[in-house]
Amino acid sequence: MSQADTPGLHDEDALASFIGKWRARWPEWALAEGFVPPAQRETALAWAALQQELGDAAWGGRDARPGELKLGWWVEELQGWKQGRRRHPLGQVLQRQSAPWGTLAAALPELAEARERPLDGDDAHRQVVGLATAIAAVEVALFQAEGGLGDVEAASACLLYARLLAGGEAAVPLALLARAGESGARGAWIAELRQGRPAPTAATSVPRRLWAALAHARLHRADAAAPLPPWRALWTAWRGARGR
Repeated sequence: MSQADTPGLHDEDALASFIGKWRARWPEWALAEGFVPPAQRETALAWAALQQELGDAAWGGRDARPGELKLGWWVEELQGWKQGRRRHPLGQVLQRQSAPWGTLAAALPELAEARERPLDGDDAHRQVVGLATAIAAVEVALFQAEGGLGDVEAASACLLYARLLAGGEAAVPLALLARAGESGARGAWIAELRQGRPAPTAATSVPRRLWAALAHARLHRADAAAPLPPWRALWTAWRGARGR
C-alpha cells in the first residue's frame, strides 16, 4: 500500500503507476476527461484512483483479511492527511487539498463490513451509504460542487457498480438469487442498477457526472465490465457533463 510496495520508483513514477492502473480499467477517460475543467483534471484522476484502491480492498479477492488490513492502513493514512502527513503517492495530489479526509477515514470500517452479501437492493444501498456520504463531502471540497453534502446518490450508484466489478457474484443481493436463480441473478441486479440511476443535480460535480454516466452506459452492454467503444464513450461523456 505504501511507496515501499513499489521499490525503485520515485514519487512521480509511483503516482503515475496508481493512476495508470485506474486508466487501464477506465480507458474511456481519455475522451471523457476533456469535459473536466483543466484545473481539476489532476485531482480528478488521483481521486478516482484512490476510490478504486478502496473498493478493491473492500471487495476484491476471495479472502477478506488482506483487504481489511489495507482498509485499516488507509484509515491511518487519511487521518494523517488531515494532520499534514502523507505516505501514499496519491497524497502528493490529494493531501494538500482542504477536504474532509477524516470523515472519509471514519467511513472505511463500514466499507469493510459491506463485503457481506446484501439481502436485497435496499440493503446494498445501505451498506455503501456511509462511504457515499463521505465521498460526496470530499467532492464538494475538491471540485467546488454546489450543495453542502454533495451528490450522495450518484456516489452510491458508482460504488455499487464498482462493487459489481470487484466482487462479481458476491455483489448480487440474495433476494435476486432466490428469485432469478444463479443463472439470472446477475442480470437481474444489473437491470436494477440501470433503472436506479439517479438524475444529476446542482450538487453533482462534473467528474462525478462523468463517472456515473460511464458506469451507467456500461450497464447497458452485454458485458457490464467492458469499456465503451470510443464513439459511445464520447457521446456518453458529452451528455453526462451536461447533466443528461
